[in-house]
Amino acid sequence: MVRPTVARVDLGALASNYRAIVESLAREPADREGAPAGAIAVVKANAYGHGAAQVARTLEDAGADLLACADIEEGAALRASGVRADILIFGALSVSELDGLFDGRLTPTISTPSAARAVQAAAARYKQRVRYHLKIDTGLNRLGFRFDNLRRTLPELLASPNLEMDAVYTHFATADEPGSALFEQQRLRFAHALGEVAALGGHPGFRHAANSAAFLRDSRVWFERVRPGLLLYGIVPPPLASTLPLRPVMSLGSRVVAVKGMRVGEISGYGARFVAERPTTLAVVPAGYADGLDLRLAGRGAVLVRGRRAPIVGTVCMDMLTVDVTGLTVSPGDDVVFIGEQDGDRIDVREMAAAIGTIPWEIVCRVGTRIQRVYS
Repeated sequence: MVRPTVARVDLGALASNYRAIVESLAREPADREGAPAGAIAVVKANAYGHGAAQVARTLEDAGADLLACADIEEGAALRASGVRADILIFGALSVSELDGLFDGRLTPTISTPSAARAVQAAAARYKQRVRYHLKIDTGLNRLGFRFDNLRRTLPELLASPNLEMDAVYTHFATADEPGSALFEQQRLRFAHALGEVAALGGHPGFRHAANSAAFLRDSRVWFERVRPGLLLYGIVPPPLASTLPLRPVMSLGSRVVAVKGMRVGEISGYGARFVAERPTTLAVVPAGYADGLDLRLAGRGAVLVRGRRAPIVGTVCMDMLTVDVTGLTVSPGDDVVFIGEQDGDRIDVREMAAAIGTIPWEIVCRVGTRIQRVYS
């Protein structure tokens, strides 16, 4: 059985978005050094809520040879689902069971000297040589070897007999903030760090730095690979714009389960936050915060029903919410759209995120596990 609230995932749109990104990289002016940049397809956090296994296999079929996820557990799940492409682990390794790197043929990020020692010890036990990506912290101040301290911290890693540097990368803090000077500072720091790595004897096969926002913003940081995440799913990081022919991959909808009339002065929902100022008709929709819909949507967000926008009112409850359909002829069973298109109107993820003061990444990642994903 399928619950009324369903996320529909268009795998054809996903593959099309991946190809659009790769084709855009190939159109870079001919004076660029070397071959066009490739893509690292980011499928962490259950592929941004879209379903990691199905998304990863689709991207692999579309030509992706390197995927990235958050941790060893996510990588192991991808391998178990049949993914054959290389899988990069972005996250810290200090609290992970490193056996999973070898069982799943995963590529670790090494971002601290202690992680380097742990992976070296594990590789020696397995009598294997492990390819890794070195992460440089150029100003985000999260994971990574500090860009200005490499001469002290990096020699031990480079001397590790069982570890082989496959790539070097960094992570921008403000790629989606065009007015921020930190982006350029980080770009220059990364360039300096790459020189330091080479001077110390490190010879990475390639470099990467650009997430979706940086990819759109500055081709100087494309290097040999870019790391599209949000763009793969047809969402442009705000406030940026793009001319890429992207298509939204996920739509989220439900159905009306009840219609209720209210008299003037009556309230609806926990906390009595909505008071009818006129005779009002409400439609009850079986989706709530347990499905990932934010409480802040009440009084700010809207849905599409019968081709019209109906404001979300009252309180977003655990399992249901109410929308004001006054003036519309609405019946139980009518389709309701949270994210997607209906009769020529559209509510996209960026609009929903803006309505509640958050970011599109959070909206899609929070789509609940009890919502069935229907793939097409």
